[in-house]
Amino acid sequence: MRILLYTGKGGVGKTSVAAATALRCADLGYRTIVVSTDAAHSLADSFDVSIGNEPIEIAPRLKGQEIDVLHQMQKYWGTVQEWMVTVLSWRGLDELIADEASVLPGMDELASLLQIVFLHDSNEYDTIIVDCAPTGETLRLLSLPEVAEWYLTRIFPIQRQVAKVAGPLIRSITDLPVPDDQVFETIKGLILQLDRMHKLLTDQKKSSVRLVLNPEKMVIKEAQRTYTYLNLYGYSTDLVISNRIIPTSVGDQYFNAWKGSQARYGHLVEDAFAPLPIFKVPLMDDEVVGAAMLRKMATAIYGDQDPTQIFYAGQSEVIAKRDDAYTLELRLPFISKDDVNMTRSGDELAISIGNFRRNIILPRVLAGRDVQKAKFDGDHLILTFANPEVKTS
Repeated sequence: MRILLYTGKGGVGKTSVAAATALRCADLGYRTIVVSTDAAHSLADSFDVSIGNEPIEIAPRLKGQEIDVLHQMQKYWGTVQEWMVTVLSWRGLDELIADEASVLPGMDELASLLQIVFLHDSNEYDTIIVDCAPTGETLRLLSLPEVAEWYLTRIFPIQRQVAKVAGPLIRSITDLPVPDDQVFETIKGLILQLDRMHKLLTDQKKSSVRLVLNPEKMVIKEAQRTYTYLNLYGYSTDLVISNRIIPTSVGDQYFNAWKGSQARYGHLVEDAFAPLPIFKVPLMDDEVVGAAMLRKMATAIYGDQDPTQIFYAGQSEVIAKRDDAYTLELRLPFISKDDVNMTRSGDELAISIGNFRRNIILPRVLAGRDVQKAKFDGDHLILTFANPEVKTS
């Protein structure tokens, strides 16, 4: 079983890449399903067929599903949402507004992603391809299981006990809706499902995230930021796909300017994501719609390679807390500390080694700290970030 998640900024072509990958996997004999968790689905447009909220066969050994967010919300959040609507209505909100306000940010995306657990446990598929929403926010939300586990073991039992003891008293003096056992059981079940999903998607032998981008400055920066948070939360990224590169055979002065720009930013992609492999995909000569064009794109991406293989094992960036300080560990083989030069600008750390330069977007927890020391452990450079109040010389 392999689970492949494709994410990237809106408009970079990740849905086409996910669809092409799914079709290649099916052609190789894998029982495959491609799932869209994007609220604005475009998977059906890529295949030029109708795809609904239940898996439907769209090619031999290939099924597709555009997840119905409302259905998933009712499935995973129904009981809790109904209670929240009751509370908000009790506070005087219009029923329609209360119903809308009860959907907390990220709930719909998480409900969609929980479908992955169901598909995995069904044992009906060898490969699950996920066309994620066009933003790193979806994957950053996957950090919630760690918070949820703390809540479940520390706070949840207290809240449940308080509700059980104080509930009858509250009901006797007010009509405030008090959560009952069904609400608490739903919350508990949801948190356990989130934890199951987290373990599934952080299993590096089973799941991989793949970043799709175009060689453009803003797109690359967002992909860098997403990659940093994927590493922070323990998700394995094994491939970067640089899409829509104008072929060198294309002439015209107008396109020469674009090709020059793409070449410059192509080097930035290589510097920013090394040692991850980077697959370069040319701009197709026609709209990528339908099986024929998707197969053509799959060949352009993977050549003769199997898309389900693990293209890079391990994490090139590891962020951890040691004692009172944070460390950033980078794999830099064949390099010594004397070869490394670092410059800092805001939340961006630039590491230069000879003609090689790597730009790293720091997460918020490190952005406000200075690098206190640097050392090598084997082929890994370990940077220690001081607490904000500690002044470094």
